[in-house]
Amino acid sequence: MQRESNNTPRPSQKPALRLAALLLGAGTMHFVAPKFFDSTVPTQLPGEARTYTYVSGVAELAIGTALAVPRTRRLGGGLAALLFVAVFPANVNMAVDWLKSSKTTNVQKAGALLRLPLQIPLVTESLKARRQA
Repeated sequence: MQRESNNTPRPSQKPALRLAALLLGAGTMHFVAPKFFDSTVPTQLPGEARTYTYVSGVAELAIGTALAVPRTRRLGGGLAALLFVAVFPANVNMAVDWLKSSKTTNVQKAGALLRLPLQIPLVTESLKARRQA
């Protein structure tokens, strides 16, 4: 008797693996170069910026790992979507700060603005990875 699963193509896991690589890399950078990430934390938040930097770095590492492991990939996809929505205010804060600053170049300002709509494909790819897990 032939198993049907052998004839059914498996959904691509490429979105999950791409997101895993992105999150593992970004999470690592939160610890390697935390000052940059500290500067993106909205000043309205209570506590130290470094705490938010480290907590978000741990979250990115954990979610990246969840996406890389087949058994936890579905959960990782959902958590990644939530993470990308949650960090959006920090990205907006960074763009506003950089636009106001005389220390940032026009290229940096443009990059900060262009980064904002990139959250949309990150969320949709996360949801895709969740569906295909």
